[in-house]
Amino acid sequence: MKRLPRHIFMISLLLALVITSFGQTKMSSVIPTRLRCEYLENPQGIDVLQPRLSWILRPVDSVAFGQMQTAYHIIVASDKDLLGKNIGDVWNSKWVNSDQMQLIDYKGRALVSDRTYYWKVQVKDERGNESSWSSAKSWSTGLFTQEEWSAKWIGGEELYDRDAVTNNIADPWFRKSFELDCKPGKASLMVASVGYHEIYVNGERIGDHVLAPAVSDHTKRARYIMYDIASKLVKGKNVIAIWLGTSWSIFPGYILHDDRPLTPIVKAQVSIYEESNPTPNSQPVAKIYTDETWRTKSSPNKLLGKWDFRRMGGELWDARLEDATWNKADCDERQWKAAVVYPTKLILSAQMVEPNRIFDEIRPVYIEKRNDSTYRVDMGVNFAGWTRIRVNGTPGDTITFQFSERKQDEMTFGIHSAYIPNHTGKGIFVNRFNYSSGRWITICGLKKALTMDDVRGWMLRTDIKDASSFQSSDTLQNWMYDRIKWTFENLSLGGFIVDCPQRERMGYGGDAHATSETGMFNYHMGAFYTKWMEDWRDVQGTEPMVGDMLDTNYARKQMTSGRILNNGVIPHTAPTVWGGGGPAWGGIVITLPWFMYQHYGDRQVLEKNFELMRGWLSFLDTHVEDNLLRRFGGQWDFLGDWLWPNATAEGMNNDSPETLCLNNAYYIFNLRTAAKIAQLIGRQEEAAFWEQKAGVAAKAVHKMFYNETDHSYVNGSMAYLAAALLADVPPAELRKKVFQRLEKEIMEVRKGHIHAGITGGALLFKLLRDEGRDDLIYAMTSKRTYPSWGYMKDNGATTIWEMWEKDLPGHSLLHSSYLFPGAWFIDGLGGIKRHPNEVGYKRFIIRPPFRGATDIQYAKTTYDSPVGRIAVNWKRVGKQMTLEVIVPPNSTAVLQLRPEERIDARKYKTVSRLANMCGLLQYQLLPGRYSFQTLN
Repeated sequence: MKRLPRHIFMISLLLALVITSFGQTKMSSVIPTRLRCEYLENPQGIDVLQPRLSWILRPVDSVAFGQMQTAYHIIVASDKDLLGKNIGDVWNSKWVNSDQMQLIDYKGRALVSDRTYYWKVQVKDERGNESSWSSAKSWSTGLFTQEEWSAKWIGGEELYDRDAVTNNIADPWFRKSFELDCKPGKASLMVASVGYHEIYVNGERIGDHVLAPAVSDHTKRARYIMYDIASKLVKGKNVIAIWLGTSWSIFPGYILHDDRPLTPIVKAQVSIYEESNPTPNSQPVAKIYTDETWRTKSSPNKLLGKWDFRRMGGELWDARLEDATWNKADCDERQWKAAVVYPTKLILSAQMVEPNRIFDEIRPVYIEKRNDSTYRVDMGVNFAGWTRIRVNGTPGDTITFQFSERKQDEMTFGIHSAYIPNHTGKGIFVNRFNYSSGRWITICGLKKALTMDDVRGWMLRTDIKDASSFQSSDTLQNWMYDRIKWTFENLSLGGFIVDCPQRERMGYGGDAHATSETGMFNYHMGAFYTKWMEDWRDVQGTEPMVGDMLDTNYARKQMTSGRILNNGVIPHTAPTVWGGGGPAWGGIVITLPWFMYQHYGDRQVLEKNFELMRGWLSFLDTHVEDNLLRRFGGQWDFLGDWLWPNATAEGMNNDSPETLCLNNAYYIFNLRTAAKIAQLIGRQEEAAFWEQKAGVAAKAVHKMFYNETDHSYVNGSMAYLAAALLADVPPAELRKKVFQRLEKEIMEVRKGHIHAGITGGALLFKLLRDEGRDDLIYAMTSKRTYPSWGYMKDNGATTIWEMWEKDLPGHSLLHSSYLFPGAWFIDGLGGIKRHPNEVGYKRFIIRPPFRGATDIQYAKTTYDSPVGRIAVNWKRVGKQMTLEVIVPPNSTAVLQLRPEERIDARKYKTVSRLANMCGLLQYQLLPGRYSFQTLN
């Protein structure tokens, strides 16, 4: 037999080994994807010592079933090359037998400030097969201690006069020149500011953040942002330039404190390294930080207004003061002055929320010429954001821009900007440190005709990512879903939800009940709400409004709040402290963490905010008499429901039984929720105390406000019935009768129309969603006559109004009031519901609206849950329903149907029958794609 040549033999042997090895390798059914660190993708400059890591799973075969995770393996490396070699020199978790893939604590070596870490994960599937590694992700650290800051707070010499009619200071420029002996490999600039900022290096703008940083309580804290500037630095002369915007630096809730300079200030520093990946012990070649050696000069930009109630104003740009070299190395600094150091005590912490960015270019739909110099522009939609307007006017004259929400008004809420042309008479106005809000723009002072191409708008918002989609056969529901989301986005500037972007810009806790679950069902809100809860912790102990009217400082406190009481009191807004409200406003510090826990499975948010909750309930206890919460504070501190239909005529801020009933019901709701939280985190003593207190208070409320003749509470309106039911006030034997009275109130008394305001409406929809009463919600959302969302649509609304009435003056047409249906489109019409006994969607419920609950023929819904994308498409033709469902890997769905709409559970091996519950058929669905037809 002829021998094969040696090289052919070796090749054949290797091929045989490869084929044998391949045949023995079992491919995993899933691959980890969408990696996140503290809810964020590749976050920069975080200051968490043990960040939490998360991912979801993508099925390898999109038509397979039953994919699960049985173990995970995380590695974290100090170098990208090490990670590529599967070396976790910072942390190697090794294989952990667990199906957990959300918010897993980092447990590696102690992290070092100002360093980048790289990580990836692999998992084992339901058969124990190992997946391939995920793609690499990273996070970088900021500064972990206050002592690591060498920088000083600096500002300009111009100081704001709080007694002036309008702002009197310009937005200042700052710059620092320095030499480098080499081109750096790493340079992370940390910037904290009170007031907005922009960063430039050698004349080039750094980053795409706008209106940075996120808003904070500047009596306590400033958040810093990390900017990677290494690629912009050069060997030789360099300059770092900072532009500050006045904005929040002169907000009344902050400037009443005597230790605050009345001017925007900044604190910034950068350690510059020659190597791109310094070791923990590496020393920087240079360190630049803000101090008295920085130079400052007034910029051409100035805030118009006072950043105050109804005086948010706009911006004035004086083109005669432009200096194109201000942020470049060759700038002539002879006219610049030394920066002023302002010793200021503020906690510095990383901004761990998505930044503000520019979205949705908006083009005008119509321009009306009023005379040779005045034009009215219709942008087609109400929005909060920036405008860019090309102008041609007389040199040195002022061209004005007035913004309005209402067609008949030239300007609403004092929102206006201005532009002074230089010697050319030509220029472009564009926002920088303020934003407008409205639909119509009146422009005065032009010399040349304005064209459609001269005007552009953009909506600005926090860069929260979409998490849902919804479409149905009902055009009104589709319009509501779209406009509620648009409105919500326009309210999300700065890492908190404002009530309105034009009049107040404050984060009301009461309004948050109308937005928080809408937010979580439609956007990835984990980082956003985590940041907002820190704001609520910061403001605790601050007086809400006016306090004791006999106080000699009462006149001062009439203007705003801000007195530190150092108790458990919660002001009605955060981080802004100012504004009126009631117990349901402060109560958000209990309900929002609880919603987050249910939605994301985030136990830490309960633990971090537990003392906040306990302090709040302790404060309320000081105002309880005979087991009932009594009115406390000043005129604006005990609001109940707010802005129900015709509320302004009836009177809202009063001592009526209705107000007392709702606030006590909400107090009980807070107590019961806090008891669940305490039980969950092992605080048994508080859990028992609060549950006992809730039971006693419920009996007292029922005794005082229950009407035995018709099983109602106080005046029988739906807000108070819903509040009582949600708080479990009615005794068990009366609950059904009270709920029937609520049904009657909605369908008979109000003919299917909603009769509730911000607080009552949010509680009403929460109750009906929890009870699965899509029929009652649909009755209210399908109306087109007053009061209803359809009434808004038919009256030209492009955003959701503050009031059910459009034409009452002084109220916003872009507001957080009635956004609460936004959650129902996903968990009601979409049928994608949280499981009452599980958190984080590891197990969830699919329950399309029952036959006859709505007139809708079909709905298509997706929701990007913490475990991955859930999809439900249902369609009804006659008595038959077709249903398509996607259950993501590592989760389980429970499909609930009425007996008359049963399915064939034998069609799929991964579907099994469960015991009936409350008269409903139940089917368990393992991961996969399903298509069903009902048998009846």
